[in-house]
Amino acid sequence: MTIGRIHSFESMGLVDGPGIRNVIFLQGCPLRCLFCHNPDTWNFNEGTETTPEELMEKILRFKPYFKNGGGVTFSGGEPLMQPDFLLETLKLCKEHNIHTAIDTSGYGNEKLDEILSFTDLVILDIKHVNENDFLSLTGVSMKRLNKFIEAINNSNARVLIRHVVVPGITDSKDHLENLKNIIKTIHNVDKVELLPYHTLGVHKYDTLNYLYKLKDLPPMDKILCSQLEEQLLENLNY
Repeated sequence: MTIGRIHSFESMGLVDGPGIRNVIFLQGCPLRCLFCHNPDTWNFNEGTETTPEELMEKILRFKPYFKNGGGVTFSGGEPLMQPDFLLETLKLCKEHNIHTAIDTSGYGNEKLDEILSFTDLVILDIKHVNENDFLSLTGVSMKRLNKFIEAINNSNARVLIRHVVVPGITDSKDHLENLKNIIKTIHNVDKVELLPYHTLGVHKYDTLNYLYKLKDLPPMDKILCSQLEEQLLENLNY
């Protein structure tokens, strides 16, 4: 029997894919992004245990709301770190004709092709644009992201790309030009969004007794972030 660990379940999500969605936050993440606002999802041994079938029963109660392209989004944590559970639940969703999305940093190395074959939309959060800075920002290598991009390009999944703009870290002209070059290598991209760095999750670090390393960094200016997004999208044909 396949068992998964769920951090939380959002029944009426509006920003994690098209339409009204169930957003299922899977427990566990190997990344330690300096700007992470959900450190409570890191620990793989926490969360609520459930089976794909049990989760599907809950999802089906909300199916009448999945109009205008709505459906289910698997987020985290890093959903690719529970590949068996994710794959089995995706299969059940497709059996019930439910639109599926995964919100991921691309950090997975098991059953990627199978998972993507049951995924309608990939919301891909690209953390950084080169190996050294990616490692400094997240604590892990960029190599799995590169492999995941290869898997996307071998699939029919549509892609929404998101990137967090952190002042002094991911907001330079050269950085965004390198991001553009990465985006150009990805197939089936429907949209690109730059998200302004915020500090809304900092209180969780105090609760968990974790050190927040960017505590002296102010939030990203939203207007400037929008301007950078416009610049990024110029001449970006996807």
